Amino acid sequence: MSKQKGFTLWFTGLSGAGKSTLANNLLPELRSRGLNIEVLDGDEVRTNLSKGLGFSKEDRDTNIRRIGYVARLLSRNGVGVITAAISPYREVRDEVRETIEQDGAAFIEVYVKCSIEVLSERDVKGLYKKALAGEIQNFTGVSDPYEEPLSPDVIVETDTETVETSAQKILNALEQRGLLSSATHSHRTEAFIAVKGPNIEKEYIWRSDAKTV
Repeated sequence: MSKQKGFTLWFTGLSGAGKSTLANNLLPELRSRGLNIEVLDGDEVRTNLSKGLGFSKEDRDTNIRRIGYVARLLSRNGVGVITAAISPYREVRDEVRETIEQDGAAFIEVYVKCSIEVLSERDVKGLYKKALAGEIQNFTGVSDPYEEPLSPDVIVETDTETVETSAQKILNALEQRGLLSSATHSHRTEAFIAVKGPNIEKEYIWRSDAKTV
């Protein structure tokens, strides 16, 4: 049996763009194809590893470095890691990439892209509207900067794509790098047909609660 090569799928994008949705969608698919996979969700890390950190640039960078450190340990030991956190600053993302690649693991940056207009529509908590009205400070993409990746390995546009289309782009990237064996995906398509329908597809599939990780 060939040993699995570790990798990190680093999702970056604004709050509510669909990072956790994609991670949760990919997890069973990757495991069903024989990979050891762990998900580092931004909210869970904030609760269990970065409790007490705020949302200043320094605290955000510390949070991302902690996520990167755990991802590095896992991926260098043959685990596939999916991280789902905003990670707004380009410099610390590049720093994490360098440390993971230095250990011989693959780093795939996935830009989960979505317009502010669509994010505001999706946001059931109304946080974007409050941030745009000046009621919330340090809100990434509104009152705090989000630095888009300059050369991401994968771009998914969740305001125009279904979850399956976006997930398939990521699966293709893994296959092209030899990190995932080719397989048919008919069972994935059937699963999505079950939830598709007029006027509900986008709301159901990309439903999200805005977060500030």
